[in-house]
Amino acid sequence: MSVLLPVEEALAQVLASARPVQDTVKLPLLDAPGHVLAQDVVSPIDVPGDDNSAMDGYALRASEAGQTLPVSQRIPAGVVGSALAPGTAARIFTGAPLPPGADAVVMQENCTERDGMVSVAGPVSVGQNIRPRGQDIAGGATVLQRGRILRPQDIGLLASIGHGTVSVYRPLRVAVLSTGDELVEPGSGELHSGQLYNSNRYTLASLLRGLNLEFIDGGIVADDADITARALRDAASRADCVITSGGVSVGDEDHVKNQVERLGRLDLWKLAIKPGKPLAFGHIGDTPFIGLPGNPTSVFVTFCLIARPFLLKLQGLDEPESPRLQARAAFNVDKPGSRQDYMRVTLVNTSGGLQATRFSNQSSGVLSSVSYSNAFAVIPPGTTVSEGDLVEVIPLDSLAR
Repeated sequence: MSVLLPVEEALAQVLASARPVQDTVKLPLLDAPGHVLAQDVVSPIDVPGDDNSAMDGYALRASEAGQTLPVSQRIPAGVVGSALAPGTAARIFTGAPLPPGADAVVMQENCTERDGMVSVAGPVSVGQNIRPRGQDIAGGATVLQRGRILRPQDIGLLASIGHGTVSVYRPLRVAVLSTGDELVEPGSGELHSGQLYNSNRYTLASLLRGLNLEFIDGGIVADDADITARALRDAASRADCVITSGGVSVGDEDHVKNQVERLGRLDLWKLAIKPGKPLAFGHIGDTPFIGLPGNPTSVFVTFCLIARPFLLKLQGLDEPESPRLQARAAFNVDKPGSRQDYMRVTLVNTSGGLQATRFSNQSSGVLSSVSYSNAFAVIPPGTTVSEGDLVEVIPLDSLAR
């Protein structure tokens, strides 16, 4: 009987073997969200580029507050005013550059203007309501570091320093093969007895596209050793990584594991994980291979926990980790298991904090358990849980985006 590898040990081994892609492409900013930044970005400018007004009001010298001052000029955003003469004020609007000589802005609600003269209520301090040059970003500063997934707010930041394009790592090409004579493509007709619709192809394609990776469809592979070998060789020649679903267990018709060993090498097989024990990792020639189980829930769980961080590291992401939270269990686990269980749960905010409710059917074949849940509750081997205990949870939105 083979020893089951703990999840953390397996993941560390898989990640250690990842060789990140080195090819880069330039993308327009609008096409860059979700891609991994390939080089540090240094700002060529100060943001803002001038001392400017934080609100609509009047620019003046703080020492002259309390006087009634003539309004000498009007400065809208985008207009550069002239130097402020002593004993005058300037009407100024949010974002407009501060005129030389002014050292404060008073909001219009605290000012009264009549017949071209303005009086100011209350004390005024130097620097009041002024956004200094470079307050947001200093010229020469590194604003974004290589190896991060670009988010919408990062795209806005790049635009604010004048970048129209950005260098990112080339999206990985990932080939997906679905194994099994029982599989039928959705939409191709009604099922006969013993057949199943190929849900795994659609789950994996969606997960990969959600990571901005290129999905290469290897189709359904028949339960035949020679056909399996040809499909694996072809996929490895076209992709940066090959993922299969099914065919890595010990049945007579499970050919993937044996053919990978024949075409390359298998580095690990069978994890102490529930669901998803029959998971394989290795190489077909030089191309990384991940063999996921066939059961739909096992495919989703093992992709999220093992394949996803491996692919993100291949893609150039520095820290492919997922957030972990704590929640109160609204369930019991009376019998300790021998494998680390990733229980499908729903997280709800209550007056007592975050609460995790278990989906009723935790079978590895019940895909509705991951569709109707929003988190995994991590139950380590040898652990029991009583209602109200704190358990570690992983929100699914952080894994399947």
